[in-house]
Amino acid sequence: MTKILLLSDSHSYIDERILEYASQADEIWHCGDFGSVDVIEQLEKIKPLKGVYGNIDNAKIRAEFPEVNRFVCENLEILMIHIGGYPGKYTPLTKKEIAEKAPKLFISGHSHILKAMYDEKNSLLHLNPGACGKQGWHKVRTMMRFVVDGEEIKDLEVIELGPRV
Repeated sequence: MTKILLLSDSHSYIDERILEYASQADEIWHCGDFGSVDVIEQLEKIKPLKGVYGNIDNAKIRAEFPEVNRFVCENLEILMIHIGGYPGKYTPLTKKEIAEKAPKLFISGHSHILKAMYDEKNSLLHLNPGACGKQGWHKVRTMMRFVVDGEEIKDLEVIELGPRV
């Protein structure tokens, strides 16, 4: 079993609560818009970090993280794209990636809207953890955590970090 902390859209913001949750995970997954290398460095000091770059991320971050990240955790196939859309409203890039090889878990960020939806058509779970940072129009800062056990996702939790301001 692998404990995952899933976050996105930190926009250069990190605080002790995020770091505390990170320390409880086995891996940290970030769906882009890190905003600064400092966020990456703080998370990498705690646990292994996987991610993608977002639309606000600079050349240094884009050199470290891909636009599309496909990986396996235990026996679960994952696809991560910052601007990916959601079931029924996927971006062209996401549609192309899913058509090539549908994962069991598709993760995106960008919208600052927390979502957990099952995509019946493609037989996959879609997660968007919302935004853990303070920039944007969201009212509540959010993240998710869950456990990967073989091919299963278990114990999915929404973490509310408080108001954006």
